[in-house]
Amino acid sequence: MKRTILFLATNLAVMVVLGITASLLGVNQYLTANGLNLGMLLAFAAVIGFGGAFISLLMSKQMAKWSTGAHIIASPSTSTEFWLFQTVERLSKKAGIAMPEVAIYEGEPNAFATGPSRNNSLVAVSTGLLQNMTREEAEAVLAHEVAHVANGDMVTLTLIQGVMNTFVVFLSRVVGYLVDSFLRRNDSESSGPGIGYMVTTIVCDIVFGLLASIIVSYFSRQREFRADRGAAELMGNPQPMVSALRRLGGLHTEPLPQNMASSGIAGGPAWMALFSSHPPIEARIAALAALRS
Repeated sequence: MKRTILFLATNLAVMVVLGITASLLGVNQYLTANGLNLGMLLAFAAVIGFGGAFISLLMSKQMAKWSTGAHIIASPSTSTEFWLFQTVERLSKKAGIAMPEVAIYEGEPNAFATGPSRNNSLVAVSTGLLQNMTREEAEAVLAHEVAHVANGDMVTLTLIQGVMNTFVVFLSRVVGYLVDSFLRRNDSESSGPGIGYMVTTIVCDIVFGLLASIIVSYFSRQREFRADRGAAELMGNPQPMVSALRRLGGLHTEPLPQNMASSGIAGGPAWMALFSSHPPIEARIAALAALRS
């Protein structure tokens, strides 16, 4: 319930900020008496598309802490915290990035990395993962998350999401305008967009948004393969990552909040393959096995 409220509140706040920004820039006046101003519409779509993506990126660390209830390890007080902190510190130095914030949160086996940049990130692991994996397997998972940060995956996926959002907003309104114009072709007295524009735009936002999600998910899956390879390089051997994935395949995992799902160690169900942020575990293991051949 807490995650849902935070998600809704955050998205509402983002939309309010973007609406005010678009109004101040004047790019929300793309519907004119002479039709669509495509240049203005593209600017409006870019503000909404990239603005929402980058605001979410900038808020990602704080949202991750709030939504998971993560405990930041500022000063390790237990043997597990010491091991976790030192392991992330060693891996981040090897990867050539600034030391991320390190956190533990209560939950089913999973881990994630988030943050706006390579040098301003957070790596978090669940108590369930620490309890169900060996130290070597858990270290491989941490290496995977550090690799996500080192590869700049959060920024890369934000850019891809921004591009997709921009095209969704732009194309939805173009199609909405065309449909509305067709429906009112014999109505010379009406002015401004009608109900056809509003309904078509909403439907297109949903349909194009789903198609965009498929594209973003594809790129996310490719980044997972790359992070697995990065973990193998940081560990000096792909076997620990293979063992971690095999262990993960036999455990019940809990989905992460939407804003962190793409950089978690575990993804969604196999039946949602097109929309899944993660490849099947079997495919990931096969890709790592190919590194040894």
